[in-house]
Amino acid sequence: MTTTLTDIVETIRTELTTLNTLRDATLARSRSLTRSCAHSIRAIHRHEWAEADELLAQARAEASAMVEAIAGQPTLYHAGYTQDALKELVEAHLVNAVSRGLPLPTPGELFVTGPTYLRGMSEAATEMRRFVLDLMRRGQVVEAEQYLEFMDEVYSHLVTVDFPDAVTDGLRRHTDVLRGVLERTRGDLTMAIRQDQMREALLGFERNLDRNLGTNFAATEHGVEAGDDDESQELYG
Repeated sequence: MTTTLTDIVETIRTELTTLNTLRDATLARSRSLTRSCAHSIRAIHRHEWAEADELLAQARAEASAMVEAIAGQPTLYHAGYTQDALKELVEAHLVNAVSRGLPLPTPGELFVTGPTYLRGMSEAATEMRRFVLDLMRRGQVVEAEQYLEFMDEVYSHLVTVDFPDAVTDGLRRHTDVLRGVLERTRGDLTMAIRQDQMREALLGFERNLDRNLGTNFAATEHGVEAGDDDESQELYG
């Protein structure tokens, strides 16, 4: 039986119809996953740990379902919307781990490729600026330094990943963004530390000044009283 051109085209049409349906479902799942990750990061910033844990578990389940549904479909798995959603998953889990002192999740645990993990790591480090600024506003400069150290460590690793963008999925651009955020954050924190040091120095100076003035005033009062006694003795003695 000879296969006609019509048969070939119809077979391809059926395959594309199936692929398009799966694409629409994947796109919807990726949007839901991105929302869950964004909400989890917001809960982390608010220290609403129970809600953050629930949202992270939901996000991981959504990611697992999305990846499982497109198994054997590399076109859909490597599509921008799929990888961007998985990048958000990495960012949310790393922000949670760093802010709470938990072990860092691996790429395998998050269903992601190496490049996607690195891009998510870059965005997680960028998100640390918000933690630094929040702590600075509360006067917790020492605690803020810990987040800056994480940002610096991430950047120092990313600059060593020297591969073409076609291999790293545009990692260089994310690294450049992180560098700018890191420099601004370091400058802001350095200024805050210097202001704290200046404030402490001024307070120390004021305390010493008050102590010296108090001592001199007491000595002066004692001298006046002694002088009054001498005058009284001369007048009435």
